Amino acid sequence: MPTLSGILEATSSVIKSLSDGEKPPLHVGEVMSCWTYLAFIQDIINYESVALNTTTDKELTELCQEALKITQSHEKLIKDFMGKEGIPLPDGPQIKPKSDPNAIPMGAKFTDKELANAVAINLAYAASICANSAIQSLRSDVGLMFFKFQADKMMFGTTVKTLMEKRGWLKKPPYFYQSGLPAQSENSL
Repeated sequence: MPTLSGILEATSSVIKSLSDGEKPPLHVGEVMSCWTYLAFIQDIINYESVALNTTTDKELTELCQEALKITQSHEKLIKDFMGKEGIPLPDGPQIKPKSDPNAIPMGAKFTDKELANAVAINLAYAASICANSAIQSLRSDVGLMFFKFQADKMMFGTTVKTLMEKRGWLKKPPYFYQSGLPAQSENSL
């Protein structure tokens, strides 16, 4: 059975084979997508660092470390790309120093549930940015870069969702039952 990474590699090969090797200049939308995504993930790296400084939960710490690792890999890749293309980089936030989570007063820090939900929201928003950027890109290298970012975020999202369900942190909308149909119980779903 094919894996997602295998499918991504095959898709990448097909798209690259369609290109004649000539790269036109980036259009303004591609430049804006790169700049916006980098600015966003730089702030997310800072947030993930603060989350690591805030939680004492082992599973959430591992989740935030993995989120940080993925986001930092995206930051490096897109910074390298933007540097090669001559795109100015946005100002990044000031990096937060490592601190002791137990030294932060309870009213001044986020709960583990709030941290996990923020990680999930950031993943969903990043995947959305990447999908739009990939679709709007005319150059295949830009589209593939954003497709890779989106796939990374979506695959990690399943890990986040699993932990959030396990811990009771996942916010679920109410079930919808069409009027006129017999009432259904949650167990019959």
